Amino acid sequence: MTETDPLHTPTAPVQVPTRMLVEALIRTDHTVDAGELYDAAPLLGMTDQQVRLCIKRLVAERRFVQEGRGRKALLRATGATKQALGPDVEFVTHAFRQDAGLAPWDGTWHLVAFAVPEATRTARDTLRSALTRLGGAPVQGGLYVSANAWEPYVEDEARRLGILDRLTLLTTDDLRQGDVRDPAVLARTLWPQDEIADRYRRLASVAEPRLRQLQDEAGLSSPQQLTVAVELAAEFTRAMEPDPLLPPELLPQPWPGTEARRLVARCWELLDRLEKVGAAEEQHVRLFRLYGEAVRQITDA
Repeated sequence: MTETDPLHTPTAPVQVPTRMLVEALIRTDHTVDAGELYDAAPLLGMTDQQVRLCIKRLVAERRFVQEGRGRKALLRATGATKQALGPDVEFVTHAFRQDAGLAPWDGTWHLVAFAVPEATRTARDTLRSALTRLGGAPVQGGLYVSANAWEPYVEDEARRLGILDRLTLLTTDDLRQGDVRDPAVLARTLWPQDEIADRYRRLASVAEPRLRQLQDEAGLSSPQQLTVAVELAAEFTRAMEPDPLLPPELLPQPWPGTEARRLVARCWELLDRLEKVGAAEEQHVRLFRLYGEAVRQITDA
């Protein structure tokens, strides 16, 4: 029997977008070292050409400003990128608070109604996309609902689009569709819970074997740790992005998201521990250190 590389024991394959790798390597000062990016890319099956094209696109989209060229370049995140990363941390923190029973639902539904004229169709379509991204579900045309207090995020988006005066915000504890008024039943009708649950089962199938790799006394090399961290980051993002973060009171139990996040949090904890002993100090996935800190805060609480 031949010795097996712990990184290549049977695990669920993960496709990592190049853009995800760039975001994963953002440092605490919101910069990315291009040399580190080019060094990390081959570990995830990416070519230098893919990295160059990705950087070009991100700069063209004004997500980053590039200083210097090639491997000596520095990518500096713009305000739009910093703003996009900020709420993600807040939402991740909220998810772990829910898992820990620290964010019970108060029974309030938060609704947004809007009437945007055809002349500003682009703003209307952008608002609809933003409401869905923030966890809202359409109730009827121009009316969206969330189980979370999303008003500040909705108002910021509407203000940015110049249509704040077209919005009506309201809350209720008596939401009904036809004869259905049970909150859990409404939640199953309004949000695709089965699809979201399947994404978390996929995340758990990715996290479990990688957790075993990190727990292996033989340990992983620094490049292997980086690969595991970015793969987890990619799958975690795929699971979290479409999740409206419904309160546990509205979800079937046990909810797959709770266990999947627990496994990922354990992986983050071990990666952080390895970094502290110097095993991955130079290549740690810094963006997700923010998530790890959020998890530790909830654990301490």
